[in-house]
Amino acid sequence: MTGRDHGCEPRRHAGPGAAVTASAGPEASEGNVDPGTGEGFDAPVPGQAYANAPVLRREMHEVLALGAERDGRQARCLTAPPRDAAAAERLLLLRRAALMDRMALDAPGTDAVGAAIRTAEELVVYDRRHPELVAGPHRPDSVEFDLGRRPYVRQEYAAWSAAGFPAG
Repeated sequence: MTGRDHGCEPRRHAGPGAAVTASAGPEASEGNVDPGTGEGFDAPVPGQAYANAPVLRREMHEVLALGAERDGRQARCLTAPPRDAAAAERLLLLRRAALMDRMALDAPGTDAVGAAIRTAEELVVYDRRHPELVAGPHRPDSVEFDLGRRPYVRQEYAAWSAAGFPAG
């Protein structure tokens, strides 16, 4: 859920090292901040964050495979290096949240938006418990993401992509 959904006073952050300011109310946040598109956030917009992402069909398959590995329904390749359990869980949460975000961008009037918000919040909750796994410049509790968690997903996906898509 976003700050708007909760009736919270949204705050803006202009970037690393900038002063944090609280807005005067909903009318101040309406202008140039959009948690759906990422516009107005100090985070990559979808086109940048997902520039190197696989096509949606392949991403769905890979996310399902990660979930099956985690649940023991599918064996991992014997030649693959062992995975750290926390990093593997985070990778699943990140890729699932990014997948849902991309699906919501393709079909904004559907239930995909709600799924994108829920999976983004799951990643934020996990990252709060495992701050050592956060890759982007803003932490999950940053005021930058008070209006929505989807830009946080894009930040983290872009950082993961820039690192060469490590297996986790």
